[in-house]
Amino acid sequence: MDSLTNLTKELGQTLQKRGYMLALAESCTGGMASATITDIAGSSAWFDRGFVTYSNAAKQDMLEVSAATLEKYGAVSEEAAQEMAVGALKHSLAYITGSITGIAGPTGGSATKPVGMVCFAWATEDGRSITSTEYFTGNRQEIRQQAVVKLITGLLDALKN
Repeated sequence: MDSLTNLTKELGQTLQKRGYMLALAESCTGGMASATITDIAGSSAWFDRGFVTYSNAAKQDMLEVSAATLEKYGAVSEEAAQEMAVGALKHSLAYITGSITGIAGPTGGSATKPVGMVCFAWATEDGRSITSTEYFTGNRQEIRQQAVVKLITGLLDALKN
């Protein structure tokens, strides 16, 4: 069993013990994190839903990310990730949410936002939130996989605090 599966099972056990539900908002991973979770039998006991909001319009329509945030900071920003996580919280039955938005490549990067830059946010029903930006290396698949590991690890860390 690989380490991501083990991490995901640990997340599920932690959520289940506390009676919490989880929702995710994903952009560059295109549902990969949600798929990782739903690969775990019984995950419906602790996973409510996942939002795949690849376009800016989807981020606005489904998660209420503001046009002003997208204009000022861009879709790949901690500000957008935070609004995605909060929007997922608002539009789900979750106690905790996580979001991912980034540039998986091989194209789309810039000097200020290179390929491999991924922004994350985690939000809880009691108002706590955390954001982070990571710079991953590798091909598109490797960057997306690293982002999923970071998201799951971040959820576990948030639940421990």
